[in-house]
Amino acid sequence: MANSTEAQKPQNTKKNKKKGATLDTFYGAKIQNTEQTEDNIKENAPKPSKGNGNSPQTYEEFESEMTKKMEAFWEEKLEIMQKKFTHLQNQFDQTIKENQALKARIRQLEDNDRVKEQESIKQSQNTKKLEENIKYLTDKVIDLENRGRRDNLRIIGLPEKPEINTKLDMVIQDIIKENCPEILEQGGNTATDRAHRTPSTLNPQKTTPRNVIAKFQSYQTKEKILQEARKRQFRYKGMPIRVTQDLASSTLNDRKAWNMIFRKARELGLQTRISYPAKLTIYFQGKVWAFNKIEDFQLFAKKRPELCGKFDTENQRAWNT
Repeated sequence: MANSTEAQKPQNTKKNKKKGATLDTFYGAKIQNTEQTEDNIKENAPKPSKGNGNSPQTYEEFESEMTKKMEAFWEEKLEIMQKKFTHLQNQFDQTIKENQALKARIRQLEDNDRVKEQESIKQSQNTKKLEENIKYLTDKVIDLENRGRRDNLRIIGLPEKPEINTKLDMVIQDIIKENCPEILEQGGNTATDRAHRTPSTLNPQKTTPRNVIAKFQSYQTKEKILQEARKRQFRYKGMPIRVTQDLASSTLNDRKAWNMIFRKARELGLQTRISYPAKLTIYFQGKVWAFNKIEDFQLFAKKRPELCGKFDTENQRAWNT
């Protein structure tokens, strides 16, 4: 009987304890895959008793309990997976929304960029028109200023002395008598409305005398004096002076740019003159050539062997500066 009772005891008790096959231990363990779980069930399942059948737990009960445990385990795992999936789904939806928002923002920025580009083009066109209008108005003002000075003559090199500055009108009459008395003989009106130095304030650091501006009452008389001044050197009491047309300062600067070329052409025996407002006119090979820009004359000179290399651009720039 004792032997029978001992026979009814499970023979795998040590094996079960060694593997930790109790329900709590089994429930708390991490099952890596289904195949391993099934193997553990088979190994830990109690063997059917050959005795009176009063075993502590039958195989069917153990299998049922293990099935419930497995179902609970996988339900728990499924719930965790479901939560993770829901979390990932929410993140995915949020990413889609952010992506759509970024796309909308990019489209808006592109639209704004196109609008700004169109506005920039319009602004450039308006700026170009304004520059053209400013140039036109500037040229118009300069032309009006030059026309307002049409009765004036500019006398250069007249000594800076008090006895001259206080009697400029009389000095101008003396210059006419000394250099072109025929105008007086013909009964020309040489009277002047006014005469003054320019600039109005004397710069003590400047060694050259200030120019004298004389406004004549008769335009014809002024033109006759100017024509005589172009033919020969004018003098005042033996001192050389220059008499030129009075023009706006910008026009005078444009004319000054031709100085080196004008003098070099005279040295070469060419007939040259500066026409209004600042155009170089030269008589060459039986033809009259006119140039508005120095670059045009340089190109003209390079194509003529007689003039090529005679006009140095670098010296011209040094002269102008």
